[in-house]
Amino acid sequence: MGLTFVQKVLARYAGKPAVEVGEIVNVTPDHVLSHDNSAAIAKTFAKIGKPRVKDPAQPVIVLDHCAPAADSKYATNHKEIRQFVTAQGLKNFFDIASGVCHQVFMEQGFAAPGRLLLGSDSHTTTYGAAGAFAAGIGRSEAAAIWATGTMWLMVPETLRLVLKGDLPADCSAKDVVLFILGRIGADGALYKSVEFTGPVIEAMDVDDRMVLTNMAAEMGAKNGYVLPDEKTRAWLRGRVRGEYQEIFSDPDAGYSEVLEWDLSDLRPQVACPHFVDNVKPASDMRGTKVDQVVVGTCTNGRLRDLHEAAAVLKGRKVASGTRLLVFPASMPIFKQAMADGTLAALLEAGAVLMNPNCGPCLGAHEGALAPGEVCVSTSNRNFKGRMGCNESAIYLASPRTAAITALKGVLDDTL
Repeated sequence: MGLTFVQKVLARYAGKPAVEVGEIVNVTPDHVLSHDNSAAIAKTFAKIGKPRVKDPAQPVIVLDHCAPAADSKYATNHKEIRQFVTAQGLKNFFDIASGVCHQVFMEQGFAAPGRLLLGSDSHTTTYGAAGAFAAGIGRSEAAAIWATGTMWLMVPETLRLVLKGDLPADCSAKDVVLFILGRIGADGALYKSVEFTGPVIEAMDVDDRMVLTNMAAEMGAKNGYVLPDEKTRAWLRGRVRGEYQEIFSDPDAGYSEVLEWDLSDLRPQVACPHFVDNVKPASDMRGTKVDQVVVGTCTNGRLRDLHEAAAVLKGRKVASGTRLLVFPASMPIFKQAMADGTLAALLEAGAVLMNPNCGPCLGAHEGALAPGEVCVSTSNRNFKGRMGCNESAIYLASPRTAAITALKGVLDDTL
């Protein structure tokens, strides 16, 4: 039997000819991501007793979760991180004007096919859209990597998803991943490597593939992966740092399961409160009164997403009594959307334009909800308290559905 992508990557980084599912391997990741949690990681690092970070080029730190700082506590946190970066001579630091960590990591060329990437954020899985093995880890594990350069991993089994058909024009990658979550559940890929394959994936550009791999974390997956192709290579051109090696599963590789769906008849989807796998057709929830709409974050804050929202809202107005917050995922995206008129169209429609950062997604900053309020968001989680209030409700949707909802003031997917 052949080997899966994840077996090949972990064998290569462990310096072994092959590895088995369930085997524990010691690896040296190319990079380890952290963000505003870097101050806590630095404290753990100090307890380890190593005076210097093993490889100053290995960490990638992006300040994004509460950027700029919302209060003295966050400001102190950022100050400690900046001081640590300077003292240690770390090579890859991106301050508050950069954007959301996962978008910055991709845009700055750290992700590439065949690389092994870890990060102290569950949505590190995003980088699988570039053909990398990318997985979330804990803060203490990140501190250990800073100190030693290495970490152990258990080789996961692989779930292969084959998505067929022609995606309807009113559906996007967000509808696809919500559909999958509704079918397999929030633990449907627990500690598995998920391979997204099939004609639907092949038709997507890298920006859309990032939506799928980002939300692989919501399936419980260790990593999500899309086979690199010419679209991947074109996206990496001019961005990627260093050389890379494309790695593919063997044709006779062993999978834990292969699931196939024809998505030709897919309808817009929403994840209803308070679980990411509580997925229904958006049409079932039409008419639900909405107080706030969020377009952006690491899941759907790319240029394509902003274009999708602007196409709905251009020449129209956000409904009275509904707030629309727009968070571009990075400063380059912000600048592109400003140059091509997208931001002007959104502002004219009544949107509130925010700086590139995580915003209300984690409930710490810019756009937290009040008791009883309802939000439709293009982000990736909707559990109680996610946007700062245990008594509010969050629906997850595509940028198109979110924009239509902002236009009408009630959840809707039809213009």
